[in-house]
Amino acid sequence: MLLQNVLNRYGLRMGRPIRTRRQATLASLAAELGVSRTTVSNAYNRPDQLSPELRRRVLETARRLGYPGPDPVARSLRTRKAGAVGLLLTENLSYAFRDPAAVGVLEGLALACEDAGVGLHLVPASPGREDVAAVHRAGVDGFVVYSVPDDDPHLGAVLERPVPTVIVDQPRVDGVDRVGPDDAAAVTAMAEHLISLGHRQIGVLCMRLARERNDDFVSIQRQSAAHFHVQRIRLEALAAAFSAAGVDWATVPVVERFDHTVDDGASAARQLLDAYPQVTAVICTSDILALGALAEAERRGLRVPQDLTVTGFDGITEAERSGLTTVHQPVLEKGKAAGKLLLSSADRVGPKVITLQTELRVGRTSAPPRTAEERWFGP
Repeated sequence: MLLQNVLNRYGLRMGRPIRTRRQATLASLAAELGVSRTTVSNAYNRPDQLSPELRRRVLETARRLGYPGPDPVARSLRTRKAGAVGLLLTENLSYAFRDPAAVGVLEGLALACEDAGVGLHLVPASPGREDVAAVHRAGVDGFVVYSVPDDDPHLGAVLERPVPTVIVDQPRVDGVDRVGPDDAAAVTAMAEHLISLGHRQIGVLCMRLARERNDDFVSIQRQSAAHFHVQRIRLEALAAAFSAAGVDWATVPVVERFDHTVDDGASAARQLLDAYPQVTAVICTSDILALGALAEAERRGLRVPQDLTVTGFDGITEAERSGLTTVHQPVLEKGKAAGKLLLSSADRVGPKVITLQTELRVGRTSAPPRTAEERWFGP
C-alpha cells in the first residue's frame, strides 16, 4: 500500500510499463544537426577543431535531446588512455583531507592534473591491509605514490603495472622517478641549530617506522631497520649530528607514534617527559607531533622555550601561527612537481629525481637550555 501511494503521488501505476524517451546517441545527434559524427565527437574531445558557434550549437542540441556525451569507457578502450592519475596513499582516505602536509601535496597534484586536463583517482591502502585489488582495478595512466614503506604490498602492485610511477618522499626505488626534499641536510641544519644553543639532553618524537603498530620507545635496531625511509633518514641525521657533538645516541630517548595527530604528539611527549624529565629539547619529525608536544608542555606548566625547546618539520600553517621552530618544505610544489613529472614521463628516457629546497625557520620555541642553577632556583 505504501509503494502504491508513492506511485500514485507521481501519477504512476503498478503493473503498467513506464514509457521513457529513448536516449539520444552520437549518431542520432549528428542526424538531427545534419553534421558528421566526427563533428559531434570533436565538440567534446577536440573543441579547437570547430568554430565556437558550431560547438555551441552541438552542445545545446545535445542538452535538448538528452545526449550525455561520448562514452568514456569506449573512448578509453579506443585510445588506451584512462585520462586519470592514481594517487596511492597507505592511509585511510580521510587522511588526505585531514593532515595539512598531505592536503598540500594533494592540492599541488590536483593543480598539475587540472593543467593537463586529466582526472585524479585516489587509491587508499589503509595500514594493515594486504589486499591490493584496488591498485589492480584502478583505471589510471600512471601512479603517484605518496610516502609509503618499502615493504608495502600496494607499492609492489603499482610497480608491476606497465604505467609510469612517481614516488613522493619515500621510499627510494632504483629506476623510479622521485620528488622530495633532502631530509638529511634539512634535519642536520635543525640539529646544528640546537647544538649551537647548547642542547645536549634531547628527546625525539617520530612518526611510524614500520607497518606494524608501535606506540612506545624505539630501540636503535628498530630505528636502523625502519621501512619508512624518511623517518629513518631523519633519525640517522640527528644521530650523526649529536654524536659529533659528543652525545651518545644510544642514550637519546626516541618515542614512536603509529597515528599522526596532535593528540598522538601530546601523548608521545607525555611518555617522553614522564620518563626523562631532564630533557631540554624535544625534536619532532613533523609539525603535527610538535604541536602536540607544545600542548603537553602547556599542560605541565612548562614554559616554551625557557623550560623546554620544541621543534618540528614541515612548515604547516598552524606551526607558523604558533611560532614553531621548524624546517619548512614546499608541500604544494611537491605535489605539483610530482604531477608534472608523471605527465611528462613519455617525453624522456630514464628516471628523474627532483630535490626540493627546504628552509630552517627559527621561531619562538627554541632557546638555550636553562642552567642547572636556573632549574633549581628559577630564572
